[in-house]
Amino acid sequence: MINTSLNNNTSNITKNLSERDQELFYREIPSLLKKKDASLIAHYYTPALVQLLAERTGGIVADSLEMARFGKKVKNKTLIVAGVYFMGESAKLLSPAKKIYMPDINATCSLDLSCNYDDFKSFISKHPDRKVVVYANTSAKVRSLADWVVTSRNAIEIVNHLATQGQKILWAPDKYLGNYIKNKTNADMLIWQGECIVHSEFKIKKLLDLKSIYPDAAILVHPESPMEIIDQADVVGSTSILIDAVTSLPNDTFIIATDKGIFYKMQQLAPSKTLIPAPTAEDGANCRACASCPWMALNTLESLYSCLKNDTGEIYVATEIIEQAAVPMQRMVDFNENIQLKKEVSYAQ
Repeated sequence: MINTSLNNNTSNITKNLSERDQELFYREIPSLLKKKDASLIAHYYTPALVQLLAERTGGIVADSLEMARFGKKVKNKTLIVAGVYFMGESAKLLSPAKKIYMPDINATCSLDLSCNYDDFKSFISKHPDRKVVVYANTSAKVRSLADWVVTSRNAIEIVNHLATQGQKILWAPDKYLGNYIKNKTNADMLIWQGECIVHSEFKIKKLLDLKSIYPDAAILVHPESPMEIIDQADVVGSTSILIDAVTSLPNDTFIIATDKGIFYKMQQLAPSKTLIPAPTAEDGANCRACASCPWMALNTLESLYSCLKNDTGEIYVATEIIEQAAVPMQRMVDFNENIQLKKEVSYAQ
């Protein structure tokens, strides 16, 4: 269960590639990216090869918000978003004039699937006194209904900001993240009952068993996990926060309750650290995801090559949805920039 193979040595990741995949990785995909004036933007949960390729070709490996912000900032006319569908839509919302493609347009998200537009619209209509705060892991159509869009990195700050103004919150879609935020902010929150099939599978009994084997390990948990798992954590946070924890904490060993794709970046930045996936099933049970998102796994070298070669997987979002959903998205971006500016001013004083 312990990951020791991923580090900053490219050959360790590429040495077992077939001759065809070697050709795709080193020559054909980089050549097509250049020809298409395209930037490859990959999420931390995608396969290590895709993350490495994004880095080698001048793209980025990041969380969902930074992926979209990077896409808006780069001069390339085309963005290849390796992740899941809502991430492609996020890129389109912030860069509507650019062409956005995904290696596999079927790469969706269980949180997105759990929050149907019509059902959610009806739910909102029953609670008109609440500010609608939507986690970015939803469709552009659902985000078009929101007052605010948030990520796991900024959700607590934004909800706390609203709560201090006396606002009541209608939250969707992840129930575990919603409850975590509610506990942290004491905000009045009505929570939609969605969940991530990866994070909802982490199990407390097996986690405690694993901790007894590695008593000095730090437990890192993404807040989409059940509260009993969060309660055991040394650090709770977004993907970027968990990555920072591996590099900043003195522990040699980490038990990590999030998608195993994140191990690539963690091991790259902290090659001497030992990383252990948190358990996802009790005795005799069968997990649905086993700490690995099946849709993120659709981002392969072959699907990436096909997307570039054949111009497949383009993301289309209706103009009116872009206009509506871009408002709460931009509100989040502006809030983040204001917070960062305040921090910079504080440091300068």
